[in-house]
Amino acid sequence: MKWKSIVPLIVFVPLTSLAQKKVQDRPNIILFLVDDMGWQDTSLPFWTEKTTWNDLYETPNMERLASRGMMFTQAYACSVSSPSRVSLLTGMNAARHRVTNWTLEKNKTNDGKSSIIQPPEWNINGICQIPDIEHTYQVTSLAQVLKDNGYHTIHCGKAHFGAIDTPGENPYHLGFEVNIAGHAGGGLASYLGSENFGNKTNGQKSPLQAIPGLDKYWGQDIFVTEALTLEAKKELDHAQRLEQPFFLYMAHYAIHIPIQKDMRFYPKYANKGMTEVEAAYASLIEGMDKSLGDLMDYLEANNLSDNTIILFMSDNGGLAATTRSGKLHTQNSPLNSGKGSAYEGGIREPMIVSWPGKVKAGSKCNEYLIIEDFYPSILEMAKVKNHKIIQPIDGKSFVPLLTESGNPANGRKLYWNFPNIWGPSGPGIGATCSIRDGYWKLIYYYESGKKELFNISEDIGEVNDLSEKHADIVKSLSKDLGKHLRSVDAQRPSFIATGKPTPWPDEI
Repeated sequence: MKWKSIVPLIVFVPLTSLAQKKVQDRPNIILFLVDDMGWQDTSLPFWTEKTTWNDLYETPNMERLASRGMMFTQAYACSVSSPSRVSLLTGMNAARHRVTNWTLEKNKTNDGKSSIIQPPEWNINGICQIPDIEHTYQVTSLAQVLKDNGYHTIHCGKAHFGAIDTPGENPYHLGFEVNIAGHAGGGLASYLGSENFGNKTNGQKSPLQAIPGLDKYWGQDIFVTEALTLEAKKELDHAQRLEQPFFLYMAHYAIHIPIQKDMRFYPKYANKGMTEVEAAYASLIEGMDKSLGDLMDYLEANNLSDNTIILFMSDNGGLAATTRSGKLHTQNSPLNSGKGSAYEGGIREPMIVSWPGKVKAGSKCNEYLIIEDFYPSILEMAKVKNHKIIQPIDGKSFVPLLTESGNPANGRKLYWNFPNIWGPSGPGIGATCSIRDGYWKLIYYYESGKKELFNISEDIGEVNDLSEKHADIVKSLSKDLGKHLRSVDAQRPSFIATGKPTPWPDEI
């Protein structure tokens, strides 16, 4: 009888303890994504030196996060929002998933007009989790894989994965168990609770960009950045009671237009002598930074810091083609241009990763990576193996860069494809495709057939076009770029006059 009473104790209790320990050993993950934040929109310099922008802005919590982890000086995304967010959630390059411009209304393109070229029929409805939805790409999202492998998945803020009235508009359909204020809209009607975040209460139809789900804050003197942070912390309270690791996708609407004043910080920047628009822009940045600090404070207060990874990233370059004060296209200097551009100002992002016990505090990585790399990287961090997904993965894990155990950037080429017309004009803005190979970068303009070649290591501002001087390199990169685009079944525009597709970069 003794043995019968002891054996269950030996066999079953340790197994239960081991199962619990396995769950507890897996890290919590916070992916903190900022909207339209440029490489220079911070007091933390991601270059070899501090700039005037770094002196103007105040982001103490980005500095705090970097002191605990690794900064990446050459982290890339797409030049506009939806392509980046879809690549992040799917692990695919935009050339493959074909959500190459920003989405909003079902079956409606947001492309601008040209008298010369017509953009292709891209996936204007975004991504979804089921087949046979027109103009979408069916995927197994990052959140879905994490959920299927024991994570409590929380979406907070901007989604912008799919168009209105399609499955992808709702983060619930893409594996998030909680959705706070995420919908099809990519911008926002108002940051202000006093304006109900753009929602109407008089029976009139609210703007498509009105933020949903924050009704409790309507009429209050509160900024949406703060409201989202408060709601995220409430969900983290709940997550702690679930005995499972959490994944919080903290996707702020800031610092997207409209450039409104966050009065907690605006007076400080106005007193620095900045214009009204620029002081308001700076206040959006610091409001976002406060949110980061609030979440870090929460982790510390709840003894979660040591087992929580924080990844900080932006979805595209900072706005520089419209709205801003001063000479346009210089707001990301020394980078050229900004959001919507194939130049570095449109695609290079501020990125930081803190991973206690794994990443050296205060370290810096100068190797390049791209937004689709987050998918395999986060799954590796979460110890998720042998998962089943339905889409091919283009991204490569950057965990070896974090742990300084390898270099996935070695010999790797990065690709961009934007066969669309964004709207505003400016340097590097247009229907383009690009390749980065080591320090060389080639940009091809579909409309004109023009090619530009830059040595990024020597010319970060992309002001010296070396295409004529290095015709052999242009030819080689054009061949690689054209071959890759065809291999992923990428799209290209057509000439309006003939109806024929524009040449691939290796055909001209």
